[in-house]
This record gives sequence, C-alpha cells and structure tokens, in this order.
Amino acid sequence: MVRPPLPVPGWLRSRGGQPEAYCHRAMLDAIRYLVDNGTKWRAMPADFPPWDRVYAFFRRWRNHDLVRERAGRDSEPARA
Repeated sequence: MVRPPLPVPGWLRSRGGQPEAYCHRAMLDAIRYLVDNGTKWRAMPADFPPWDRVYAFFRRWRNHDLVRERAGRDSEPARA
C-alpha cells in the first residue's frame, strides 16, 4: 500500500547510480519516528539509518510528489 507513491530509484530506471543501501521500510520507520516525536533530523536515534540518508530519501519522495502536481496530476497515485 505504501510502495506505489514512493519514487523509483534511478538505478532501477537505468539512470545509473548504485542500489540503495537501506530498505524502504527502515527509511519510512525513521520518517514516521521523526514526525511522531518531533525530533530534529540530526537527533535521530542510531537504530535508524543515518539521518542524511533518511533525509535524502524523504527529499526525493517529496520532490516526486511536486513533479506529479506540476504535471497536472494528483500527488497521490490512483489506486488500482
């Protein structure tokens, strides 16, 4: 249910780059922790992936939604 709105990594779209080092579940858990507890990115517990990797994932996800909106599409993909 959560996977469809997530952006596809560049390496899966043949744009180069390396496979992601952390699973999406860990990234989403870290973002949810941050939102729920109101902590700062750099104060994220060590149980999660490094804060800069989580922030890059979040930023890519946010930008993916902005691109969809600028193209005149709904930021949320339609569910099949």
